[in-house]
Amino acid sequence: MKAIRAWLLVFVIGLVLSGVTAFPLVTEVRVLTDVLHAVPAPDALVAWIDRVREGLEATGTNYPFIAYGTDWLAFAHLMIAIAFWGPWRDPVRNIWVIEWGMICCLAIIPLALIAGPIRELPWWWLLIDMSFGVFGIIPLIVVRRLIKRMATDSARSVPNVDVGV
Repeated sequence: MKAIRAWLLVFVIGLVLSGVTAFPLVTEVRVLTDVLHAVPAPDALVAWIDRVREGLEATGTNYPFIAYGTDWLAFAHLMIAIAFWGPWRDPVRNIWVIEWGMICCLAIIPLALIAGPIRELPWWWLLIDMSFGVFGIIPLIVVRRLIKRMATDSARSVPNVDVGV
């Protein structure tokens, strides 16, 4: 149970950080551009982040309500993190949440590959976006295996119980 909770904590912290950092995007991108201009960084990255900053600032000045979309993105991350309370409390009964999370991680890849080019994102940025799904699924795979093992061990300790594993 400790290992399951430790891996869930890693995943939930990632979701929460992804969520709360979506609120102050303009400030974060300003800091990032300052840092990238102060250190050696690839020209393509600097140019892209400068363009993102310009777009966020222009949108914020002229159409501040558009940022409400990223507020909802942040909110969604926080709500998804809350969904993992079920597996925290009762992993075997709530394994479906883990499997749903794994599906979400996999779904990031086609989303990035379809929406990225439509939104004119550089190809290397799509790799960064897809890495959230690739790295996010790792703790969930580990948790799912641990839950399956826990269910099997529980079934062995109670005679004549079918847990559907």
